[in-house]
Amino acid sequence: MAVHQKIKIGIMGGTFDPIHIGHLVTAEAVRMEYDLSKVLFIPAGNPPHKQGSRVTPAVHRYTMTVMATYSNPYYYVSAIELERSGPSYTIDTIRELINRYGVQAEFYFITGADAIRDLSTWKDIDQLLDLCYFVAATRPGSISYIDQVIKQFGVKGRQRIQRLATPELEISSTDIRERVKRGLSIKYIVPESVECYILKEGLYLD
Repeated sequence: MAVHQKIKIGIMGGTFDPIHIGHLVTAEAVRMEYDLSKVLFIPAGNPPHKQGSRVTPAVHRYTMTVMATYSNPYYYVSAIELERSGPSYTIDTIRELINRYGVQAEFYFITGADAIRDLSTWKDIDQLLDLCYFVAATRPGSISYIDQVIKQFGVKGRQRIQRLATPELEISSTDIRERVKRGLSIKYIVPESVECYILKEGLYLD
């Protein structure tokens, strides 16, 4: 009887409004550390934590994510959350991915230190920790509170939440949008293709 090899898949979720170099560098660091077969970039369709906030239309965010990741043969973009109505809960996405990839797939959800801080508020978080690993990209000053979150979830936290030091890039999508609005350069903060797309489509000007 053949034994199925585990497929290790990274998941990089986010609004990607816009995607930037920090996202790509973090995903690559986790891919290398955990020997992932691929990393799925999944733009959020209707992010629950952004309710009431203005979010750029999904077609633009998806297109920029494809452009940013295209040159890396291990990076793929999934429209799984854009095709689903209602709030984009991670638990629903993971369940759908398990259906698609089968039980031989192991999922590693890549996230930043700030998102880990709020992990206890995520929908069905206990079930989510059963279904995937979390890898928190650390930055200066974040290790102590990531460890607090791990401790909060007890044995399951220690087994399923891991932290990884990644290259320190103080870049945020909020800052990029503000720079575009003020007419400042975003060169080398986002991939060149994304910079050209933002300028061509007139994004973030108002």
